Amino acid sequence: MPETDFEEKMIMIRRTAKTYKGGRRFRFGALAVVGDRQGRVGVGLGKAKEVPLAVQKAQNIARRNLIEVPLENGTIPHEIEVVYESSRVILRPAAPGTGVIAGKVPRAILELAGVTDILTKVLGSRNEINVAYATIEALKQLQTWDEVKKMRKEAS
Repeated sequence: MPETDFEEKMIMIRRTAKTYKGGRRFRFGALAVVGDRQGRVGVGLGKAKEVPLAVQKAQNIARRNLIEVPLENGTIPHEIEVVYESSRVILRPAAPGTGVIAGKVPRAILELAGVTDILTKVLGSRNEINVAYATIEALKQLQTWDEVKKMRKEAS
């Protein structure tokens, strides 16, 4: 698995502070997406005392958590709705030429997964981390028609 074919995108970098006797100490959290635009994508959250370290950690975690996304003609096989914490993400397949109709976080993930046509909606909490995890969970739960057919044969 060559590392060069992966693209990386930073979704967010946030600063948090803890107050001590001598003043505030800052830490940073970074949310990164890694994908090859051919059906493989991963999300990672890295935290450190400095921004570059947090970004590096996030990218490494995203690489470790790669998932396979089933794509059909540049879109997803079926509609799906997932709730993660208090964020709800709805993904709907779209006709060719529609483009990626999505907010900042789902757009970054879906583009790096290789999706070219999709409709999305985020409901509930807009927390970027929860929306990212909800989007990834939705992509994990997608099934192709062949997979469903195989499961039904085994069940009967």
